[in-house]
Order: sequence, then C-alpha cells, then structure tokens
Amino acid sequence: MARILVIEDTENTRVLLQRRLKLKNYDVLTAEDAERGLVMAQSEKPDLILMDVGLPGMDGWEATRQLKADPATSSIPVIALTAHAMQSDREKAQAAGCDDYETKPIEFNSLFARMETLLAKRQAPPPASP
Repeated sequence: MARILVIEDTENTRVLLQRRLKLKNYDVLTAEDAERGLVMAQSEKPDLILMDVGLPGMDGWEATRQLKADPATSSIPVIALTAHAMQSDREKAQAAGCDDYETKPIEFNSLFARMETLLAKRQAPPPASP
C-alpha cells in the first residue's frame, strides 16, 4: 500500500483528500503547513506528496524546492495542487521541481491517474547498465 502525504492548509480539502485516498487503499498522512510537511517527509518517507501551493508561511513552491534539494527526499514525487490553471502556473510547478500538477477543484479520476503513473515510475526497477 502506497503512503501518501497530503500537505494542505484547508481542513475541508485535507479531509476530502484523506477520505478519497483511503477509499483507494492508500495509507494517508496529513500536514497543515509546509514546515510540518517537510518534517513528515523526512521522517515518514512517503511514496508521493500532494502539495497545496497556496500554503500560509512557506508556500508549496518553496517547500517543493526544499524537498527536491534534499537527497533524502528528492526522489519523492510531488503533485502540486492549485486553484490556478494558467500555463505560467504549470511552468512554475515544473521550475519548483513538482513532478505533476492538478488544479482545484480536484477532479479525482485525473488525480488518481496522475498518482498511479508517478507511483508506477517510482516502483519500476532501474534500467540495466550496459
């Protein structure tokens, strides 16, 4: 069972994500802000992180940059969750190191497909060396 860390400051969204992920048999961890999320990522080593980018204090962009700069967490896939659907926001997500991007309100079939793709890549064996 894959372990998912949800970093989301809005309680309703956090609870909704947690419930929907549990229905899909994911083990779910939650954090209300980036600072707690970074600590949990270090200690719990989730298989994937759903990162709200509009967090108070440290935003999700900076939290993702810190996760990707740390060798202990750099391989954990991060999906940015944002209410903004502009092309510049998608580019900002990539520049911060996010592996994918999902807009709010969340379309769960799309989110689950993105998650499964990233989890499958992470679990795939590395290519053989020549």
